[in-house]
Amino acid sequence: MKKKRIKDFLPGIMFTTAFVIWTALIQIIDVQPVGQNGTNIGFAAFNKLFHQLTGVHMAIYTITDWLGLVPIAVCMVFGGIGFVQWVRRRNLLKVDHDLMILGIYYIIVIFCYLIFEMIPINYRPIPIDGHMEASYPSSTTLLVLSVMPTLIEQMERRMINKKLKQIITVLAILYTAFMVFGRLISGVHWFTDIVGSVLLSMGLFCIYKASVSLCEK
Repeated sequence: MKKKRIKDFLPGIMFTTAFVIWTALIQIIDVQPVGQNGTNIGFAAFNKLFHQLTGVHMAIYTITDWLGLVPIAVCMVFGGIGFVQWVRRRNLLKVDHDLMILGIYYIIVIFCYLIFEMIPINYRPIPIDGHMEASYPSSTTLLVLSVMPTLIEQMERRMINKKLKQIITVLAILYTAFMVFGRLISGVHWFTDIVGSVLLSMGLFCIYKASVSLCEK
């Protein structure tokens, strides 16, 4: 049983480890001063080439920036559900275990978001409103890929209407794909920023899933 529990966490550990290795590599491999004001960027040749191919599309950036509020709204909805259960049951420990874990998971995601905003690994290819901003990992991509899979997972648990469940799942997948692709081609991130977000969000989500599974067992 212990081995089975460890195996449940393996995908999350592997993705998280891959993120740590990837973060180290972008500070070692082909580092050149090709960023704003001569700031260093890892995998410089590839990042620069990809940025030149896609160009800058501020309209897409603005759209994806505003749509980045969707996962925040999702967090608030599930936070509200948990709060209502807490009030009705008059005991925090009586809140559904998956919602408790989900709340902790969201806090960890936000913590990761803030950490990389305060400790920039590299900067965006272009200034935003005249300012240099941290670029790695893509915070919007991280938020979307960390939160939207939990929406699908929670709908599977809590929603009875199968048709509505399928509609929400399809919309969530389409939205997620649009957001990741949009951030990738908008020109406000390096390609390696998006890869970092994918690895970290996958690692965190897999650990969340394994934690819920462990509590159920």
